[in-house]
Amino acid sequence: MSSLNPIGTPFIELHTVDSTNNYAMGLVHAGMAQHGTAVFAQEQTRGRGQRNKTWISEPGSNIALSVIFQPPAYSTSQLFMISKLVATATLNFFNSYTTTDTSIKWPNDIYWRDRKAGGILIENIIMGSEWKYTIAGIGLNINQTSFKGLKNKAVSLREITGNIFEPAALARELCIFLDIQFNKLLQDPAEISRQYQEHLFGYGKKVKLKQGSRIFEATVREVTDLGQLVVEHTLEERFEVGEVEWVL
Repeated sequence: MSSLNPIGTPFIELHTVDSTNNYAMGLVHAGMAQHGTAVFAQEQTRGRGQRNKTWISEPGSNIALSVIFQPPAYSTSQLFMISKLVATATLNFFNSYTTTDTSIKWPNDIYWRDRKAGGILIENIIMGSEWKYTIAGIGLNINQTSFKGLKNKAVSLREITGNIFEPAALARELCIFLDIQFNKLLQDPAEISRQYQEHLFGYGKKVKLKQGSRIFEATVREVTDLGQLVVEHTLEERFEVGEVEWVL
């Protein structure tokens, strides 16, 4: 087991903040960052997602959580392992309330069937050649039932289960799942990769992807520990995060 603080220690709960990732980043820049710190907000005024997209969340209804990780003694070429850790922990947490219909859409969106239940934004702090911290921002739809402009594309835990939840309490519980996976990463990183692969959205299936103006179909084969999506059609191709988009 790690001698570092458990994930969620300390647990900072805010009423309103521009972005929990920004708040956590502020702790890093102020020299106050420590492994395990979790920042939860009832409301984000400028929540961020992947590709500089805005993460829109109904105040008081969902999980907006950022966690500070002090990475293992990995090289910067292994940055994606923290993404795999966070994605599998979030999936395991979500599945504990739903069914096994949850999957990870590369690089790290959380899907229930074919609808988005959450997203993860990973920001790494590298000083020189040293990987100092990772900030993992997790947004999960919990009680929200109206998604403007996203009808039939987004889904919440309430819609799936019919139950109403307390987001802050669930965020603390999510921290336990994150801590379990962090310790698993220290002991058996191959198991983290196996879990990620097992729950990979579209794994072994033909999917439609877009690269620039090119739209093509290919079969999903794997995601490497470097974070590359490997697909196969008439030949094998590998894509870095951000190089291709899913067409759903």
